[in-house]
Amino acid sequence: MTGNGQADQSNRRVVLACVAAAVSMVGISYASVPLYDLFCRATGFGGTPMVGTGPSAAGVIDRTIGVRFDANVAPGLSWRFTPESPEVTVRLGETTTVLYRITNEGSTAATGVATFNVQPPLTGGYFVKLECFCFQEQTLQPGETIESAVVFYVEPALAQDDNVKDMTSITLSYTYFPVKNGKVTTAATSPTLAAQ
Repeated sequence: MTGNGQADQSNRRVVLACVAAAVSMVGISYASVPLYDLFCRATGFGGTPMVGTGPSAAGVIDRTIGVRFDANVAPGLSWRFTPESPEVTVRLGETTTVLYRITNEGSTAATGVATFNVQPPLTGGYFVKLECFCFQEQTLQPGETIESAVVFYVEPALAQDDNVKDMTSITLSYTYFPVKNGKVTTAATSPTLAAQ
């Protein structure tokens, strides 16, 4: 009996260890998207812009860079989405506001949410958004037009980074996805959007 009792106890330990490992793996898989999103927002990894609360602490320097604006609408959303200007030239550290015009060209009310990224990805850590319409659901009636702003600056430290100091332009790209009942109805390619 002693041998069987020890074997049973050993089997229980193995089963408990396997269950604990499986539960841990499931927990890690659920946490991976929010943790990745947090990592991207904190470091600018993958072209994720930084989020700021005020002007650049480093001030404004004379070095300029072009910022291009890309506006896309995913299938299933009958919207026209355009920036007021396709590109602006800004000094590093200079706070800039650009407006986007969004029009529902469909025959019914529609709701959408925008996601974004910055290209090339290495510049994401230097592109700082102070105000943005991204991740805010917008509902537009047929024919309705609204304007939304993005307020940003490009951190002057970009001029000191050997990997990006010779960049002459950055692209801020937005895509509006359709939303129904609070859920995105088109497959999202952005882990940031998927985490919302």
